[in-house]
Amino acid sequence: MTKHLSIITMLIGMIFTSFSHTTFAASPYITVASTTSTKNSGLYDYLLPEFTRQTGIDVRIIAVGTGQAIRLAKAGDADVLLVHHKSSELAFVAEGYGLNRLDVMYNDFVIIGPASDPASIKNYDNTIEAFKSIAASKAVFMSRGDDSGTYKKELSLWQQAGIDVKSHSGTWYRETGSGMGATLNTASGMGGYTLSDRATWLKFSNKGDLEILVEGDPTLFNQYGIILVSQARHPHTKSTLAQTFIDWITSPDGQDLIDRYRIDGQRAFFANARPKIQ
Repeated sequence: MTKHLSIITMLIGMIFTSFSHTTFAASPYITVASTTSTKNSGLYDYLLPEFTRQTGIDVRIIAVGTGQAIRLAKAGDADVLLVHHKSSELAFVAEGYGLNRLDVMYNDFVIIGPASDPASIKNYDNTIEAFKSIAASKAVFMSRGDDSGTYKKELSLWQQAGIDVKSHSGTWYRETGSGMGATLNTASGMGGYTLSDRATWLKFSNKGDLEILVEGDPTLFNQYGIILVSQARHPHTKSTLAQTFIDWITSPDGQDLIDRYRIDGQRAFFANARPKIQ
């Protein structure tokens, strides 16, 4: 009896294994290490079903801060990198981890704060002066503090303002160590200021009395780039499938979909991939 059970169990296992292999073989996929803003904005939910419909390739998104996404790609845990800190992206390519960084789209950063605006920065057209006013008033500022592209941008703005925020950590300057949504929630609860990418702000539902106080300064420009992870560095990566995705998202079809994406009627991203040079 035991022998018969073992044979039956073995046969069931073989059938399951065969079925699983067939299922996976029929569903090719790639992994994209991505910034959280593109995921949390809902952009991928809008774009990826159309890409899969056209190509049969599924896309699995790992949405983390830009710094963590780059580390994942460096370790070979992704086939494509899509983030928003250009100097880090160029370093990734220069170090041999990726090939041919391309612009995909852009939007902007905005300074969010309470309607009461204790630092009196509303309608400033100069971001650096706004940051100086926040520091001078010692108004609460919530920083992501998480090595994301947004955090890297924020630190560069403080540096340009000549303010060493690390020396104020834990006083008026608070680091959440969390993503943009959690940081906005904390800012809402504490009546603090923060820097956010526009798409995440548009999607954020717990605004409370927070509002956009500073926007439109060219220094708040926010460019997104896409990079193929090097198969020479990581032979297991799915270079051909990944390149299909990159070609599609930078194609007229992909770019048009990006331009048509809206959050509550507002445009979240602006496609700006350059045409291929033949």
